[in-house]
Amino acid sequence: MNGETGTGDDVAGETVAREKADTRVNDQIGDRTAPGPGHVVATIVRRELWTVVRTRTFLLLGFALTAVLLGVAVLSGGLRAGYVPTAVDLLTPLELLVPVVAVAFGYRAVLGDEQRGELDVLRTYPVSPWQIVGGIYLGRAAGLVAAVTLPLAFVGVAVALTEREASILYATHTGADSPLLYLRVVLLTILFALVLLAVALAISAIASTARSALALGVVALVVLLVGADLALVYGLSSGIVPEGSLIHALALSPLSAYRGLVLETAVVVAAGTGPQTAAPLSSVIGLLVWGVGSLAVATAALRRS
Repeated sequence: MNGETGTGDDVAGETVAREKADTRVNDQIGDRTAPGPGHVVATIVRRELWTVVRTRTFLLLGFALTAVLLGVAVLSGGLRAGYVPTAVDLLTPLELLVPVVAVAFGYRAVLGDEQRGELDVLRTYPVSPWQIVGGIYLGRAAGLVAAVTLPLAFVGVAVALTEREASILYATHTGADSPLLYLRVVLLTILFALVLLAVALAISAIASTARSALALGVVALVVLLVGADLALVYGLSSGIVPEGSLIHALALSPLSAYRGLVLETAVVVAAGTGPQTAAPLSSVIGLLVWGVGSLAVATAALRRS
């Protein structure tokens, strides 16, 4: 009887030890198979980068932007005048083309995953909507930054290699000139593009079909390129926007905020004098609100879907 009792105690002890060992193994396996948020986002970023590399449309957009900017810089004479004059000549093309490129990079980013069923697969894993949106945004942003920066870099190199003219071509070309001021324009253009990419992702998350995404993208371009500025003009003429607060009201429009920042931090600084064209802090805050708010809208839309 005592022998049977002793045998039962040994078996029970072995069973408990085996269960503890299995628990430790399962915990270790669970630690390896349950990636952290950073790993999940990095995986989605790599997938988006591969998508950008494989998509010829994005490559063509980069080449087209390079050709347009170089053409404008050469034909306007800015290359022979310096960095700041070139930036002045490129400002209007950048205001028109950067939004188009940014929307093209993002207006189907989330919708495409939804239509291909990839979001359904991701939902079977412990992946939150913000991780999906963040990964898609960062991956597309890397491609967009390259598509915007490389053309501007080519123009900057062209300015550096072009012999300067002794005469001044335009009144806006007077004053100090520096590649650092041109670099400011490049950085502000990148910020502008990233904000518009966030808006495009919000459109992609809200849209249910490719046609509706395209329609919303066109509407967003019209509003950003024309509507917001017209609203500011109407507000100023009707007295809704006081004249003294106009430079702060410009921050409400991402296009006006971008334009004001370029003029205030690069052109006016180079000229050494001139009217204040923007409130830099308000404009930066306005751009950040547009960007973060759009990503929040995309995350909320993905959570509800």
